[in-house]
Amino acid sequence: MLKSIFTVALCCFLAFSSLANDIQSIGISYVRNYTKSSYLAGNQNWSVTADANRVIYFGNSEGLLSFNGNAWQLYKIPHSLIVRSVAADGKGKVYTGGFGELGYWHFDSKAILKYQSLNHLIPKNYQFNDEIWKIYIDGERVIFQSFGAILIYHKGKIEVIDTGPFLFLMKVKNRFFIQVLKKGLFELKGSRLEFVAGSEILGNMAVLCMLPFNTNSFVIGTSNDGLFVFDGAGFKAWDIPASQFLKTNQLNNGVDLYGKYFAFGTILNGIVIIDKDGNVIQQINKSGGLQNNTVLSLFVDQSNNLWAGLDNGIDRIELNSPLSFFLDKTVGFGTVYSSIIYKDKIYLGTNQGLYYSAWDPMNKVQSFDFKLIPNSQGQVWDLSLIDGELFCGHNNGTFKIKGAALEKVSSINGGWTIKKMSSVPDKLIQGTYNGLVIYNKDGRGKYKFSHKVNGFSAPSRYVEQDEKGNIWSSHAYKGLFKMNLNEELTDIEGPIKNYDQTLGLPSSYGINIFNLFGKIVFTSDSGFYVYDHIIDRFKKYDELNKGLGSFSTSNKVIKADEKSYWFIERGKVALVDFSESGKIKVNSNLFSVLNGRMVQNYENISKIDHNLYLISVDDGFVLYNQNLKEIKQSIPDVIIGKVENITATNFTLTERASLSSPIKIDHQENSIRIYYSLPLYRQSKIMYQYYLEGYSTGWSSWSGVSQKDFTNLPFGTYEFKVRAKVNDTEMSEIASFKFEILPPFYASVWAMFFYSILIVISIYLIRIWYFRKLKKHQEKIQNRVQQERDEHLKQEAIINEQKLIKLKNEKLQTEVDSKSREVTNSAMNIVYKNDLLQKIKGEIVNLKDPQGKVLADDQLKRLQKIIDEGMNDDRDWNLFESSFNETHENFFKKLKSDHPDLVPNDLKLCAYLRMNMSSKEMASMLNISVRGAEIRRYRLRKKLSLSHDKNLVEFLMEL
Repeated sequence: MLKSIFTVALCCFLAFSSLANDIQSIGISYVRNYTKSSYLAGNQNWSVTADANRVIYFGNSEGLLSFNGNAWQLYKIPHSLIVRSVAADGKGKVYTGGFGELGYWHFDSKAILKYQSLNHLIPKNYQFNDEIWKIYIDGERVIFQSFGAILIYHKGKIEVIDTGPFLFLMKVKNRFFIQVLKKGLFELKGSRLEFVAGSEILGNMAVLCMLPFNTNSFVIGTSNDGLFVFDGAGFKAWDIPASQFLKTNQLNNGVDLYGKYFAFGTILNGIVIIDKDGNVIQQINKSGGLQNNTVLSLFVDQSNNLWAGLDNGIDRIELNSPLSFFLDKTVGFGTVYSSIIYKDKIYLGTNQGLYYSAWDPMNKVQSFDFKLIPNSQGQVWDLSLIDGELFCGHNNGTFKIKGAALEKVSSINGGWTIKKMSSVPDKLIQGTYNGLVIYNKDGRGKYKFSHKVNGFSAPSRYVEQDEKGNIWSSHAYKGLFKMNLNEELTDIEGPIKNYDQTLGLPSSYGINIFNLFGKIVFTSDSGFYVYDHIIDRFKKYDELNKGLGSFSTSNKVIKADEKSYWFIERGKVALVDFSESGKIKVNSNLFSVLNGRMVQNYENISKIDHNLYLISVDDGFVLYNQNLKEIKQSIPDVIIGKVENITATNFTLTERASLSSPIKIDHQENSIRIYYSLPLYRQSKIMYQYYLEGYSTGWSSWSGVSQKDFTNLPFGTYEFKVRAKVNDTEMSEIASFKFEILPPFYASVWAMFFYSILIVISIYLIRIWYFRKLKKHQEKIQNRVQQERDEHLKQEAIINEQKLIKLKNEKLQTEVDSKSREVTNSAMNIVYKNDLLQKIKGEIVNLKDPQGKVLADDQLKRLQKIIDEGMNDDRDWNLFESSFNETHENFFKKLKSDHPDLVPNDLKLCAYLRMNMSSKEMASMLNISVRGAEIRRYRLRKKLSLSHDKNLVEFLMEL
């Protein structure tokens, strides 16, 4: 019965929460913190606005602060005053006000944001020395408001209304109201203030905001006196619980949300959101994610984000997100491992124990007061609802949860997982620290501990039963185990088979088991695997892996509904839809805020109802309402923001390239950095793609990087284009800007003109040089021809001369040969003569007179003397020597030069030896005996210092 009531109530709640523009009333919307250290400006943020390009501007204690989704920029106003108020007119101007200063910011021709003061337009008779607290754009008018006056800027003039003292000017439904202290409300009509009848009751209160309520009525928020409703005729207090909250915590400002909610910022306790029935929908304070409880300003952007300018920091609240958060800031219940809603309570299983709090599905706003269930201290692993019974798997055993108490059902430590057996639906199987446990259903339909399965004691973090009845269990380090139980489920039947990398698994580590549409799948770092019963091996589940993309390495799978599952990959969450046959739709972008916030390997997502899920995170839980869809927003244009020169020292070329005229960049500064962003302020996956026309060959690959450097660009004209893609589906329009890299001085127009003149002069000089060179070349050719002719004649003369010389040489050789023959003949004649005289001399000895007597000695001596004189006649030698010298030129000179100790007889001997005479012939020539000739020859060798192996004749012939 309670379950039925709970279901009906919850459905009513879900029906209320499923409208497109509704705000989650359980938990707190996602809050994005921007700290002082991230935006690098002052602590306090007094006002917020947005321009037509969705750039957000803040009135900061150090100046005007802008944010385009990626980059922050601070601009100082004169005297570095605090910017109390800011308003964008949607036409390129941002108006700001501070103490004694009002003006506007605009982009100049180079798209650099410049400030223009309007103080000089204030009438001289008005002493302006107040803070500007409010600025509103009213058509062509801009209304500035201080506590002392209203200043209306229109068509270059400022009109002052100073009938105060005032509190704050408020714009509602294009009407302007302001409180005059101690008098009440006045409406600004044109340049006049008209009293609002009946508002005197507000005269001594501080009216800080005025918001549209119904068609002709307004909600008025006061600082310490709560809320009032003005219906056009009168004022009455709006007596709701939130009014008392706002009195206590000092209301400071307010904004309208979706036309059906109000958000009020307070001084003491953050933000409260109420509906038009006065119900508190959310209270967001420091314990719920705000950086600071003092809210100085509120603003709703085009994407329905609520921006809060705080006394210390800036926060963005995603009100229309289907995710709402409850984070433990005060209780300190530890790290959440599991969570579930059961009957009228919400349970959190943590590392410190089991906590619970009341859960009222009829209450639109849940306030939690978590308490520890007695005797639950210790690690809680699992909370499972089975057939109406809530089981708690604990380090100390397994318990049933009965309201705020525990009933122990098993003492076996470490109840990791418990589930129904597919083969025996009335039995449960549980994986524990030391194996498997079986639970039976008794006669009353309640589950009771039965027994521990014998024969298997390995830790069993995951347990599944396949369609053939096999029990699968995974071990963190030893792979997978497959086993069969006997009919009584008491013992292991047959061998336990262990599967590791030898049987197709990628590893023995980190293999988990899950049931996906009745099919057992196995997770790993290499993707999903399935078991093939026929070949008894594992193989990759390629179809699933391909469809899941990066989530193919998920370590956990949790059933969401009949056609979708949660896939969790190391803390990253995706809801995967299998409803369309053959297609796998992976939605992970919405859940990116949960990345890294879940307990790894112990992630838990519980289904509360068919559209509501409770997701455990480290320090609390998150609710996901599947029916609450984000308001569809158009994708804004990409903003091409700052362009910096990075050649040497960084300096800004433009602050908003999208708005600038084409930029001209000096060639020496041809390296630039371009920043771009998509001003889409919600949790999304944003990727960028760029193309530099004139340089790139095509679009770049998609990347999350929001800046691009181009270095050493050649001179020329370029157009930079960029576009964004959101969540891999929606794509923005292309944003672009043009710039030019100027040519270097040597490639400028004047340089080209100079080059042209230089080329003309060069051509003229080259022409002169060419003709001169041509003339010289012709002369050179003529000279060469003449030289060749002369050379030819010279060569002919040489040849002829050589022929003459040859003839002369031949003639001379003939003469030499003739002389040589003459010398030889002369020598032979001398030899013959000497031989003859020698014979005569020999015959004379035997001569006898007629009487037969031998001739007298004196006669013989006279005859012999005559013969000896004939044989030793120098005239023969002189004649021989003369002829020999003609034939053998300089022989004697060289011989005497080399051997000066040679005597004339030695020279004669040398001459005879050169002529290759025999010893006998030489003896005849020298008028000595053959023996004497040999002795002389021997002595000559010694004088010539010839070695024994050197032939004397050869030596002389070589001279």
